[in-house]
Amino acid sequence: MTQLPLPTDPDTAARATVGTYPTYAAAQRAVDHLSDSGFPVRHATIVGTDLRLVETVLGRMTTPRAAAAGAASGAWLGVLIGLLLSVFTREAWWLVLPVTTAAGALWGAAAAGVAHAATRGVRDFTSTRRLAAASYDVTVTAAHSDDARRLLMQLAWRGY
Repeated sequence: MTQLPLPTDPDTAARATVGTYPTYAAAQRAVDHLSDSGFPVRHATIVGTDLRLVETVLGRMTTPRAAAAGAASGAWLGVLIGLLLSVFTREAWWLVLPVTTAAGALWGAAAAGVAHAATRGVRDFTSTRRLAAASYDVTVTAAHSDDARRLLMQLAWRGY
């Protein structure tokens, strides 16, 4: 049996930074330009530097809000179960969907309301989280750095 060579780990190979960009979109545009120019992009990486977690608080979470969110989730589960059950129901199949939707909404509201009340005020807010970087470096293996720099200079001349 012949073993295929393992791909080179980009973290252990000698790498060179060929461009630094303020946004991920700009770094992605640079790698896309390399790809469009025929550069072997399997040798490229985008590395976010100076990472930080940004959490945006959206609002206060109360037990009624938690119950409402649980009801919505439960209703969707009820719809899915109702659709599945209605396939196997011969009589009054049209009643299955509203009954399972209502049951799912009630179950979801009760479960979410009790779960939120059990936290006793710990983390009473909703939020979203994202990773953000101060800048993004495009790196390539050292053997391909000259070609990448030359191609990225063409992108810079175009004003991107």
